[in-house]
Amino acid sequence: MRAIVNACLATALLSCRTAREQKTAAEVPAVIVRPTAESRAALAQAVSDALNGAPVTLADDAFTLRSSLVVERARQRDASGRPLSGRDTGMPEHFRLVKNGDLCILVHERTGRRFALQATDCVRAA
Repeated sequence: MRAIVNACLATALLSCRTAREQKTAAEVPAVIVRPTAESRAALAQAVSDALNGAPVTLADDAFTLRSSLVVERARQRDASGRPLSGRDTGMPEHFRLVKNGDLCILVHERTGRRFALQATDCVRAA
């Protein structure tokens, strides 16, 4: 009985791995082409959603030159503009952009969460 359970478990794990590999195989690193105010807003919203609603400020050329993006946490400052803490221990967040068919998908590296970007044109990165 134990051998049957182990064989079934191994088969289930193998099929999950195969499905994941097929999904990844269809995706390619991508960059945004012809960015618009609407596509930039969609990207900023997706990054904010990935960071649990934290406000974000992104450069207008985010994902237009490369398929990766690193977002650092804003440092809290006092009224004079000096950092409140001498040391920032927060780790930056890493994102990548992939193209799957006609979709541009933002992937949050730490969590694996995926966000389809509306109103955004992307092409395979060079």
